[in-house]
Amino acid sequence: MSNYKYVSHLWNDAEAAKLDPVGRLVYRSNKLGADQRITNTGGGNTSSKIVEKDPLTGADTQVLWVKGSGGDLRTSNRDNFSSLYQDKLIGLQKSYAARTDKGLKSQAEDDMVAMYNHATFNLNPRASSIDTPLHSFLPGKHVDHMHPNAIISIAASKHCEALTKEIFAGKMAYVKWMRPGFELGLAMQDISRLQPAIKAIMMGQHGFISWADDDKACYELTLSMIEQAGAYIEDKYQSKGGDAKAFGGALYQTLDADKRHATFAAILPWLRGQVSKEKRFIGTIQDDEKILRFVNSKDAPRLAELGTSCPDHFLRTKIKPLYVNWNPQAEDAAALKTKLAAALEQYRKDYAAYYDACKRPNSPAMRDPNPTVVLIPGLGMIAWGKDKSESRVTAEFYNCAVEVMRGAEAIDQYIALPQQEAFDIEYWLLEEAKLKRMPAEKELARQVIIVVGAGSGIGKETAHRLVKEGAHIVCVDKNVEAAQATAKEITDKLGTGIGVAGTGLSNCGPAIGLAGDIMDRSSIRKMLDQVALAYGGFDSICVTAGIFVSPDTTGHIPDDKWALTFALNVTGSYLVADEAFKTWKEQGLRGNLVLTTSANAAVAKKGSVAYDTSKAAANHLVREMAMELSPLIRVNGVAPATVVQGSAMFPRDRVIASLAKYNIPYTDDEATDSLTTKLSRFYADRTLTKNPITPADQAEAYFLLVTNRLSKTTGQVITVDGGLHEAFLR
Repeated sequence: MSNYKYVSHLWNDAEAAKLDPVGRLVYRSNKLGADQRITNTGGGNTSSKIVEKDPLTGADTQVLWVKGSGGDLRTSNRDNFSSLYQDKLIGLQKSYAARTDKGLKSQAEDDMVAMYNHATFNLNPRASSIDTPLHSFLPGKHVDHMHPNAIISIAASKHCEALTKEIFAGKMAYVKWMRPGFELGLAMQDISRLQPAIKAIMMGQHGFISWADDDKACYELTLSMIEQAGAYIEDKYQSKGGDAKAFGGALYQTLDADKRHATFAAILPWLRGQVSKEKRFIGTIQDDEKILRFVNSKDAPRLAELGTSCPDHFLRTKIKPLYVNWNPQAEDAAALKTKLAAALEQYRKDYAAYYDACKRPNSPAMRDPNPTVVLIPGLGMIAWGKDKSESRVTAEFYNCAVEVMRGAEAIDQYIALPQQEAFDIEYWLLEEAKLKRMPAEKELARQVIIVVGAGSGIGKETAHRLVKEGAHIVCVDKNVEAAQATAKEITDKLGTGIGVAGTGLSNCGPAIGLAGDIMDRSSIRKMLDQVALAYGGFDSICVTAGIFVSPDTTGHIPDDKWALTFALNVTGSYLVADEAFKTWKEQGLRGNLVLTTSANAAVAKKGSVAYDTSKAAANHLVREMAMELSPLIRVNGVAPATVVQGSAMFPRDRVIASLAKYNIPYTDDEATDSLTTKLSRFYADRTLTKNPITPADQAEAYFLLVTNRLSKTTGQVITVDGGLHEAFLR
């Protein structure tokens, strides 16, 4: 098949020819993983049986290179593949048989995973996948195991076996659902022995596997099978009325974009608080045409209740999503909250009942019973995860589940994996062990922190400091281009994450840049609502924006400049606190507000009366807001002394004016960096530590105050001034 409609053919002979055998395996994997219609993020695996020199004997030996545990086919490299002696893997069949003869099949499956370590070739540290036997026991030199939506639609159909025969005309065999591992690998081995002409197997409620002795032929066989399935489904789908009749047709209508986003902004922080009772979550909203077609449909409640079918899906989306029976045309956001509250309570009860009904004597303790996917008619889907990347992957997986249900309902009847089978995957002891081996989360993981003034200076440095500790950063500045530039610096370093992007503002990664004028309450509210759409809510705010207005030539501060100084340095911080507290109360999660004051608040200086008195007011604002926002929000301040280098408050003309004021020699044509260094050195020499104060010094204080290291500290101002003794309080 040369023309593909339902997959993309990405193989390039010239590119592949330059690669060694393992390199070609990586190449094939990347091309398969690049098309999400072929497999989902982190799903599927590939292998090649390659003749290598044994490092001990020097003799030729066949080695199975197979994608190991973890990683993603699209981005995998050589390090993501485990390598094992093929003959030793085959030899493990005797060990497995001996264990199962004693009736210990489940324990034998787990034991075999540990045995793969003894078959490792050349001390490869990559942990082997539980799918390793599937690749080893099939005869092809090259094997692809994929999770395409089109194939899973057949695998999750009530009459899967009959449909497999009909669609593939005997070219694909069928094996009933079995948990991936030795038993399934042996079943596939038997099929290939009994049906030597077969080169592919449908895996009930799971996916499919295909093989060939040539790697390009294997790749193209995989594509052709998916293409054939996709064509069959679309033909049946269109014959039943297409989108207009999908999922039984529409029951509700989609709200217009403005109303949709306003409703999301109104409920998301509250909902984030509800699902974050055990651990905080980051949200991704999706309200594109496909997801809305599903959530608005007559069949959505029935299908959502059935849950997902493919193990890869429900490991992310839980056993089922939360569907809220809300009428977007007749009910408002308040009614939606009421229905969500009741639905969440019932969901938690259902999850606990599922756990109690399916748990085994050695099962791990019940995990967080809150949903990770919420479906709302008229609005769309909200997916939750420990970070933005995971919530995007969760959204991707439920999108896959929706496509699977669409296909299965078009050709037959969708069925879910039995609950006990689902539970045994979700609470598999080896999966639990893998979770426990994961590195500890960073100190600010699961946190969303807004940095106001992030376009330059202290704000920019603070944004970079906090993201290093795992925080999601909202870079806010009146100059939106500067805010977006800081966000881009962060995402260029960290990437945007994996998984499908959300829609609109939710299409972001670990940082986003937004406009915000803290002297305008409506601008603040708009920004906070945008944060809710991007991440689901927020935890802390650092206000680093400020202004210093120099007096005129007579030493006088004009009235409008006096008002501007107080509007930005005092009133602006109050407006941020007041608007944010409305959201914080809705969310119900503890957070932090850190305001910027100044050492000048305690030091009277000629020529800066407006600035100094505004900062004295900001000092007291910290104390007042600590009272007003307690006990939910801790409010503290950071009081820098003069930060010259990297500060937007010290443009060249102010630096020159200061040098002239203090009689520091300079020339008009001197480089700005040189001028700044001279002034910075002058200010440093006035301190006890004799070191210039930098934005990084201030950022460390903001970091300290948004962590739990000072969890009992509120209403305080931390001075970062190098030891300016004139500022000692008395």
